[in-house]
Amino acid sequence: MLLPVIMAGGSGTRLWPLSRTLYPKQFLTLTGDNSMLQDTVARLQGLEHQAPVLICNEEHRFIVAEQLRQRHFAHSGIILEPAGRNTAPAIALAALHATAQGEDPLLLVLAADHVIQNQVHFIQAVQQALPQAAAGKLVTFGIVPHAPETGYGYIRQGKAVSAEAYQVAAFVEKPDLATAEIYLASKEYYWNSGMFMFRASRYLEELATHRPDILAACQQAMQGVHHDLDFLRLNEAAFLACPDDSIDYAVMEKTQDAVVVPMDAQWSDVGSWSALWEVNSKDEDGNAIRGDVLTTQTRNSYIYAQHKLVSTVGVDDLIIVETKDAVLVANKNNVQDVKAIVAQLKAANRSEHLQHREAYRPWGSHDAISDGERFHVKKVTVKPGQRTTTQIHYHRAEHWVVVSGTAKVQIGDKIFLVTENESTYIPIGVPHSLENPGKVPLELIEVRTGAYLEEDDVIRLDYTV
Repeated sequence: MLLPVIMAGGSGTRLWPLSRTLYPKQFLTLTGDNSMLQDTVARLQGLEHQAPVLICNEEHRFIVAEQLRQRHFAHSGIILEPAGRNTAPAIALAALHATAQGEDPLLLVLAADHVIQNQVHFIQAVQQALPQAAAGKLVTFGIVPHAPETGYGYIRQGKAVSAEAYQVAAFVEKPDLATAEIYLASKEYYWNSGMFMFRASRYLEELATHRPDILAACQQAMQGVHHDLDFLRLNEAAFLACPDDSIDYAVMEKTQDAVVVPMDAQWSDVGSWSALWEVNSKDEDGNAIRGDVLTTQTRNSYIYAQHKLVSTVGVDDLIIVETKDAVLVANKNNVQDVKAIVAQLKAANRSEHLQHREAYRPWGSHDAISDGERFHVKKVTVKPGQRTTTQIHYHRAEHWVVVSGTAKVQIGDKIFLVTENESTYIPIGVPHSLENPGKVPLELIEVRTGAYLEEDDVIRLDYTV
């Protein structure tokens, strides 16, 4: 039985300001009604498969679990990486997890942040790869190129091993334009998609041959694994000692059993704003628009309005992205340089590279409204049946005003209800928690006052969020 392995780690910066370190692009809704992660799981519906295994960063665990819950997707475990160590160790963890269950499935390795617009051709390519993987080959999916792309690595096909598969002659680094044009004309080269299929034991065998240090570190990390709700937590120290390497360098470029199956499925890794413009539908002027946008004399632009009305007059080839706390305006030909803005934000220790103004938690979310020298105001939303951790602040007091719903509040030894248009006060140094006992979202306004108002002024007394 096919076991999908969905890699949902990473914290891409090229789609800033939508993609942030704590809420990267795989969790964003960019081309339809689902997030990219949700689309990746939904894309499997045409295949006979087990519930997928997901691999993500520790800090993204609740986002992954919530997005699966929203679409009622089953899973076979969510493996948490304490830190990113690239794709070779991540896939090793999934293979070790699968074989520890006494099985040796075929693994279909997918990234959670790709766009595939032709699901029929995607499924067809996966089915064509099945006999090769079952015979012990390590399959990579090569995207049939339709343009001389310089932003992707390439795979050169070798001798045919079946009507649908070829030996891998070489993996090629990203070419310049002239070389990419030669690749396109030859019809012997494919874009390297980063999608793979192989039997779990075969991958582990190849890893043992070519990178035994990675395999040993992952085995030690899995020996200390323990279950925490939906999550599989590794032996942190063992995994942090694991070398960082991609599956391409660690295994695929070294094995003698690599084959490539062509895939022509309108694929994109959406690695930039211009790529996102390409995969979205456009109006008669070539504009891809999302949100509250008005245009006149505007052509070939991508315009995303998250919170405010965005209007454009007399502009061409622009990327305009508005969020609650940042606006990006870029020429479509210079979008690769967005990472330079992110680098400036990091250097200045600004929070805009790290998270959105609205931050998500397992119990709900909070959205900053106003800041002053000794006050901070935010809107807090708690989902039905959820509660915050019990915590103490040593530098701030808080006022809570319930806007809608009913709050079950604990302050010190007192537990009581606060309903709409009522408020309560939490003094400095007093343990407190907030729960939504109702059936509808609880919304309240939180006003912090004090000399120090940052998020790190918190001592949690029961569980971590």
